[in-house]
Amino acid sequence: MIPHTTPGVWPADIPAARFASLVQRERPEGCRVGLLGIPQDIGVRLNNGRPGAAEGPREFRRALARLGVARPDGHDWPRVFDAGDVVPATFDGPASLDNTDAIAALHETHRRISEASLAIADAGLLPFAVGGGHDCTFAFVQGVQRQIRSPMAGLYFDPHLDVRETPGSGMGFRRLIEVGAVDSLSIVGFDAIVNSREHVSWFREQGGQMLDPAGPLQLPQGRPLFVSVDMDSIDASSAPGVSAMNPCGLSPSQLVPWVEAAAAHPRLACFDIMELSPPHDPDGRTARLAAYLFLTFLRALPPA
Repeated sequence: MIPHTTPGVWPADIPAARFASLVQRERPEGCRVGLLGIPQDIGVRLNNGRPGAAEGPREFRRALARLGVARPDGHDWPRVFDAGDVVPATFDGPASLDNTDAIAALHETHRRISEASLAIADAGLLPFAVGGGHDCTFAFVQGVQRQIRSPMAGLYFDPHLDVRETPGSGMGFRRLIEVGAVDSLSIVGFDAIVNSREHVSWFREQGGQMLDPAGPLQLPQGRPLFVSVDMDSIDASSAPGVSAMNPCGLSPSQLVPWVEAAAAHPRLACFDIMELSPPHDPDGRTARLAAYLFLTFLRALPPA
């Protein structure tokens, strides 16, 4: 049903008492959220980040299988359909900006991601992606926007603006503006130490907003909204398993209220969690936190 995907890999014999036992893997009927894995990190490698985010969806499902009860007190979970993992374009060589094969594989994978997210939205599901390099957000949101057919607002959590001109994990939000899929951006967790003045100037010229993570929960209103969490927005003590560790990032307790507010937004169009990198997460704490944020999101969704 969802193009360019293969079934997601879950641990065997998930206990019926766990949330993951409720996830539908065959048919989306009656489901509200469509979970999409994006196992791709060519963009990370192109920007000299730590490889490994291609393994993020698998480890996310593994962590989710061990977290959350099926019957919590005070609420019922919205039904989730696992749409599977996007099959990335094949590429095994060194990733560099002068390697045309790497760039071609990145663009082809983006095309597949967009068609998959469009199909999830067309099925009447709220798309939720787990990746994967942060460039995947560009393709994921672009697909959803094709279904909406009007520019979206964006809220993202990241120390980096990700507005590079060159292909890679740091280009996603610039491209969303350039293709007209998004007309406003707000960032939480911005770190001036890791952003060039050229990138900051470009972001501000587009009307971009830098929001205080400890301030009011200022979510854009009045039009469709996408929300993206780069796991490297979180402090390395809580999230070491990312493409670029953050020595002074957000705490999970700072991030949770924003996730809850995003879930409650009346025009939320899609949500993603990116750059979970299991090879750098030896005790699984980053994957467990990503799973916790997903369950926090589900719990905060208003009744259908």
